[in-house]
Amino acid sequence: MDFVRDMMDKARSLQKRLVLPEGMELRTLRAARRIVDEKLASSVTVLGKLSEVQRIASGEGVNLDGVTVIDPELSERLAVYANEYYELRKHKGMTVEQAKKDMGAQLRYGAMMVRLNDADAMVAGAENTTADVLRAGLSIIGTVPGLKTASSCFVVQCADRSWGRDGALIFSDCAVVPDPSAEQLAEIAISAAQSCRGFLGVEPVVALLSFSTKGSGGDHPNVLKVKSATEMLASKKPDFVFDGEFQADAALVPSVTDKKAPGSPVKGKVNTLVFPDLGAGNIGYKLVQRLGNAEAFGPFLQGFAKPISDLSRGASVDDIVVTSAVTLSRVVS
Repeated sequence: MDFVRDMMDKARSLQKRLVLPEGMELRTLRAARRIVDEKLASSVTVLGKLSEVQRIASGEGVNLDGVTVIDPELSERLAVYANEYYELRKHKGMTVEQAKKDMGAQLRYGAMMVRLNDADAMVAGAENTTADVLRAGLSIIGTVPGLKTASSCFVVQCADRSWGRDGALIFSDCAVVPDPSAEQLAEIAISAAQSCRGFLGVEPVVALLSFSTKGSGGDHPNVLKVKSATEMLASKKPDFVFDGEFQADAALVPSVTDKKAPGSPVKGKVNTLVFPDLGAGNIGYKLVQRLGNAEAFGPFLQGFAKPISDLSRGASVDDIVVTSAVTLSRVVS
């Protein structure tokens, strides 16, 4: 499996509309140029003050032909967006005047483009913090109906192709929720399963991880949390195979599964790992990446009602292009 190539091919075939809110940032403009040139989207919109966007592009030799530039504060859609935002937030004390001011901000404007179907996907974070991107996404786009938790996943491509799908697995959550509750863990598992379908193209087989397998760790709160999450997940009757709580070896190595969790439905088939907290997830994917000579792609946001993605503020142009392709590939036709 070549994850990047597969996602680019999928984005190219879908031809969806992308908004990049950080249009006064050089890396974003260069990425927009490449996305247009590589035909990864049917349209690419960047947000920012028109004169500033043009100044940066001209000064760095970036041709913006085929890229739409919108200044949120001068947009003909501002009143519509502000009214929608007011309706969304008036129960929290939002006023019409404040809604119009808030909608002049690039992140919120971009999120509203996605909410109101003026764009299909949004990618940001080269300038803004993860918290800023999440705040815009949660307050305007919201989460998948029936879920309250937004989270993230990595696609980890191992050198040993016997793991997961041709060496690729989903690791979740490794970037967003520091200490999820049992309910949040169950929802993260549901979102990770959807990510598995979208990114790996196979039916998910999910293992909820712990330092304990089937009660071996006793009544420690961390063990009970994962056990409770597994029970909550079962009560939701999801359309994928799962089991827990598992130590990593019990989840991944069939001979260990037989010893520690005989009869488990995930034996030898796990392609999606759900970690008990952010510490375990972040450490886990980085250990596999560095010691196991694996590639790690992400983090990709999951659980949102429509596709959005966050970038590292150190993201390269290549990172923005790849993340955009991945995000566009998640648009439901």
